[in-house]
Amino acid sequence: MNARQRLLAEAAERVLIFDGAFGTQIQLRKLTEADYAGELGLAADQKGNNDILALTRPDVIADITRAYLEAGSDVVSTNTFSANRISQADYRAEHLVGEINRASARIARGLADEYAARDGRPRFVAGAIGPTNKTLSLSPDVEDPGFREIDFDHLVEVYHEQAAALVEGGVDFILIETVFDTLNAKAGIMAVRRLERALGREIPLMISMTLTDLSGRNLSGHTVEAFWYAVRHARPLTIGLNCSFGAAQLRPHVKTLAQIADALLLVYPNAGLPNELGEYDEAPETTAALVADWAADGQVNMLGGCCGSTPQHIAAIARAVAGARPRAIPTLTPAMRLAGLEAFVAA
Repeated sequence: MNARQRLLAEAAERVLIFDGAFGTQIQLRKLTEADYAGELGLAADQKGNNDILALTRPDVIADITRAYLEAGSDVVSTNTFSANRISQADYRAEHLVGEINRASARIARGLADEYAARDGRPRFVAGAIGPTNKTLSLSPDVEDPGFREIDFDHLVEVYHEQAAALVEGGVDFILIETVFDTLNAKAGIMAVRRLERALGREIPLMISMTLTDLSGRNLSGHTVEAFWYAVRHARPLTIGLNCSFGAAQLRPHVKTLAQIADALLLVYPNAGLPNELGEYDEAPETTAALVADWAADGQVNMLGGCCGSTPQHIAAIARAVAGARPRAIPTLTPAMRLAGLEAFVAA
C-alpha cells in the first residue's frame, strides 16, 4: 500500500493523533541568537527563525518530535511552517530553503520510522507548508485595493521549491496549513500538482483552514463550506481546521465541515485562547475533554494541537479518544457545488 492507503486503513480503525505546536516548545528552551545562527555565517540576526534550527540545532527539533511520538502521535509534521523563500527573506536565508526543508523532513522521517519499527504501528510524516506573510486576495495598501506584493505564479514557484525539498527529505504528505487566504492555498495545490507530474507519482495533500472570526470565515472572507468547495477538487487526504481559536470556539465549524467533507477530518485547535500576556494556559485535560466530545459525536478522524499545545496536551488527547469510533466519511449526493465567499449548491 502507498502512504494514502496506509493512512486510510489506520483511520478506519480509530481516531488518529496528530502532533502539537513547535514554536512554543522551542521558546521553552530559551535559545540564544548563536543557537539559531550556528556557523552559517548569515548576515541577518536569526533569533526567532525556528525553521533554521533544523540546520543549526537539529537536536532541538528531534527532541520535540520525539516527545510528540512518545505522546502517541500517529502523524508528525516537519518544523517548516516558514521555510519558504518569502518568509526566509526576512532573515536573508532564502538560499537555504532547500537545505532547511530536506533536513527537517529527514529528522521527522527518521524518528517516525524508528517508532514504527518498535511496535509495528505505522507513523507518518506531513511536510508542513505555511501561508507565508503575503496574501494573494487582499491588498496590503488601503489606498490601492488592486495592489498585490506577489502574484499567483510566483507563489506557486515558492511552494513548489519547498514541497520538492520536503518530498526529497522523505515526507508522506504535504500539509498546506493555517490557510487564511484561500487563493494562497490554491497556489499550494497547483505547486504540488506540478511536482506530482514531474515525479510521476501522487503526493497526498492535507489542507487545513484557519478562521479569523467567530462567524467562521478566514481572512479572504470564505466560510468553512465555501472553502471546502473551493479546494475539494484537489482530493485532499484530510481537510480540517487549525489554529484559529480554542476547541470550544471551533465546535460549530467542526460540525459543519464533518457533514459536508468527503475526506478525513483533521482538527488541531489552539490550547484555548491566549491570556492577557499572550500565553496559552488551557490545561491538557481541558483541551482533551473538549476535542473528545467531537470524537464521541463521530465528527473527527484525526486530532492534534496548534498554538500553545504541548506533548502533554497530545498525550491527554490520545488517552481521551482511545477506543472512540472514527468519523464515517459521508457519501454525498452528486451536485454542482460552487464557492464564492459563500457556498452554493445547484440542484
